[in-house]
Amino acid sequence: MSVDFFNHQLSNGIKLYFMPSGKFKTINIALFLHQDLHRDLAALGALVPSVLEKGCRLYPDYLTLQRRLENLFGAELSTDILKSGERQILSFMLETAHGRYLDDNGTIFRDAMFVLGSVVGDPLVDGNAFRKDYVEQEKNQLVKDIRGLLNEKAAYALERCLSLMCADERFGVYKLGRVEDYRDIETVELYRFYQKIITENPLDLYVIGDLDEKLVVETAETIFSGERSQKTIELTPTQVDQPVDEVKFIREELAVNQAKLIIGFRTYTGFQDPLQCALLVYSGILGGFPHSKLFMKVREEAGLAYYVHTRLERYKGLMVISAGINAKDYTQAREIIEKQLADTAAGEISDVELNNTKQGLINQLLSRLDSPQHLISNHLEGLVGGRQWPVEELIAGIKKVDREDIMAVAKRVKQDTVYLLQSREGGDGKNDR
Repeated sequence: MSVDFFNHQLSNGIKLYFMPSGKFKTINIALFLHQDLHRDLAALGALVPSVLEKGCRLYPDYLTLQRRLENLFGAELSTDILKSGERQILSFMLETAHGRYLDDNGTIFRDAMFVLGSVVGDPLVDGNAFRKDYVEQEKNQLVKDIRGLLNEKAAYALERCLSLMCADERFGVYKLGRVEDYRDIETVELYRFYQKIITENPLDLYVIGDLDEKLVVETAETIFSGERSQKTIELTPTQVDQPVDEVKFIREELAVNQAKLIIGFRTYTGFQDPLQCALLVYSGILGGFPHSKLFMKVREEAGLAYYVHTRLERYKGLMVISAGINAKDYTQAREIIEKQLADTAAGEISDVELNNTKQGLINQLLSRLDSPQHLISNHLEGLVGGRQWPVEELIAGIKKVDREDIMAVAKRVKQDTVYLLQSREGGDGKNDR
């Protein structure tokens, strides 16, 4: 199945990506506002979508906005903050029923676009500032979210390791910023910041649905017609070639039962690299599936981990191994992990491991074709990474990967940071997440 987006540039520079598809009974609209991930701007960027979602000029409070969405046959609006490489992306997504199944002639689509355009382009302001009560409410909520990360020990350990590993790089910035940054954000400053990025920064609009292309383009031109800068700013490329002088080891203590071991690697294989498919297979063989080396050797055979898996940060060219262990087993667990890395680099990969990993990755990719959100996400990944990887191309590339390709990727990989989160008293950790 070929998945194609038609590209248009609106008169004010907004880029429109439209996929006409009769596969789904819904219409999906998404808007992404990009900015460089920066320590001093992350909190401002994170605050904007949640404030906008509270209400706009035409729908000035959350209840009024939700009633309008309900009148669009239960349309759903959601906002989010994405960290993609060294970008922070403000995300706005709206899903609504397709009017074709409701004897509608395009009104629902236009109305849905109008609601999203109102939220983003016609915010509720008090003079030259956002409403103070809305800003304060969302500041408090985001501060709670940041502090709440500490309650999710596995997620906290991963974020902590990456922030220490990339402390001198933009990637080391948390997508929601720092707690202390919210203290001094004023409503005027936030509105001024938003006015700047909405007019100067890259803005991508996605539409997926069984719609006429002319209708989509004309509707977008009408609704998203706000004045923007004649030249969109260029964002800084993500750095993927940071050298490793020596492996960093960091041990921290918290009130945890189960120790969290995170090992960070630099793969020096960016999103555009021809060996990207080989990197996916390499990571999968190590720790992507229940049949993978780490799961079988560390958890099943040695019984040293409650969980163990790999994760790729493809934009940044990073790989991390995460494991939940008893602190007393740290040395043995790390030795077995490093043995699996060495074996994989030496090409000691069974046919079962190779074939099952390829099929597992292919099944994951095929599942993306069944979700409009995944289709949008996959295309957005290509925009951020500087190269589109259509699902069909990724599948074909994965099928071609052999042991030599995996060994070539493995030779690039360098261990950068070892992070261990443990309790002062230790413990077996069965209740930790």
